[in-house]
Amino acid sequence: MSAWERKWRPAAMKEVIDESETPSGFEPRSFAGIGMTCKLVEPIPINDISEWEEAISELTSWGKVPEPSSLSSVLLSENDRGPIARLSGDSNWIAEFLPWGSDGLLRRRIDASSEVCDAPCGGFSWEGGDLILIWEESSSEESSRDALSRALIDGDNESATQTLRECGISLGRYHKHVESVRTTPPDPNRWNARVAGIEELLRSNSVWRVPHSRDSECMLGLGDVGLADFHGGRIRISRPRLHSALFPAKCEFPAIRDLASIAHDLSRAFYSTESDLDIVELRSSLIEGWRSSAPENWSSDWVLYSHRGGLAIWEYEQCLLDVIEAVSHQSGAPQPATNLISYVPRYQKRMFNNRTFGALSMMAGSIGAFSLISSFPPSAGELPLPIASIALSIGLMKLYRNRSPAPEIPFNRFY
Repeated sequence: MSAWERKWRPAAMKEVIDESETPSGFEPRSFAGIGMTCKLVEPIPINDISEWEEAISELTSWGKVPEPSSLSSVLLSENDRGPIARLSGDSNWIAEFLPWGSDGLLRRRIDASSEVCDAPCGGFSWEGGDLILIWEESSSEESSRDALSRALIDGDNESATQTLRECGISLGRYHKHVESVRTTPPDPNRWNARVAGIEELLRSNSVWRVPHSRDSECMLGLGDVGLADFHGGRIRISRPRLHSALFPAKCEFPAIRDLASIAHDLSRAFYSTESDLDIVELRSSLIEGWRSSAPENWSSDWVLYSHRGGLAIWEYEQCLLDVIEAVSHQSGAPQPATNLISYVPRYQKRMFNNRTFGALSMMAGSIGAFSLISSFPPSAGELPLPIASIALSIGLMKLYRNRSPAPEIPFNRFY
């Protein structure tokens, strides 16, 4: 490829004039339309090593990067996350450009995870923001996405569940590894505000707000992680997706959001292969693998508890982000995201109906407590009513919690 086709741009949005300052070898690009704006910093096509030198001339290098004098040729490619340059010479290198930058935690994520993840060996930044990631080229194993897709097509349930279990274990291992690096308290107000903002942008018919578990600490999450990022039990640190430019995050997230990103990618693979396997069993393997190696407080029953958001609310966010990108390209309704969202009102209604048992539990508990207080100290003849009320309250609360949708069941399989 002699030039980039720039497939990473939002195809249906109109380019507008942008006179922002950029380093030599780069140019600013801005797009607007469909209720969104998007700002990019793109490299000018690099056809030889002299142009590569120009592109990095005003950038600050970090980590291990190639010396221009050791390079002899450059080959261009791209994907939906941005341009790529393969640099050949004494050694071979891969340069991945970040047209919309990163979330500000990329370098810390790389530094903290090199023992359990495949991470860039270096990169280039400008004014504190990363523009290029550098990888030493090496032969890589088949991705878990490829292995899973083959198993889904072949109907190989054992291979599919094993692949997903291993992905879950790898993700949990990463979370365990970075547990001590950076944690901050849960941020449910900003999480709900973010979902509300996406719904407003898309003029969505669905509305969802949840209280979230107190164990859902913010941590050094992977962000846009998918099954294609798993190779041989290790996770490849990937670049952010277009939605990061269309609707930038203004908060940090809990570990369960990474799990939701993979669970939703499983839904995409399941949909694209039209598999006959049991999606619930596949999701169970992924979740069980993650819980077996992730920090206990980040993967507890309370974190997965759907009445407080659980995995479901983060999968809902993933679906909305798919829709945002599809709108920016005007590429039609993205599946399975659109289909899953259509089942959300039914899912919410079921949970709302469950609240009846929670309310009855509180009423029975209140009656029991009030009876004890009003007759304290109670006589033997007065004890049966408060005891029965408290026992009923406990039973109803257990029923309420047991009726919470299991995280293994996707929206369109919950009846």
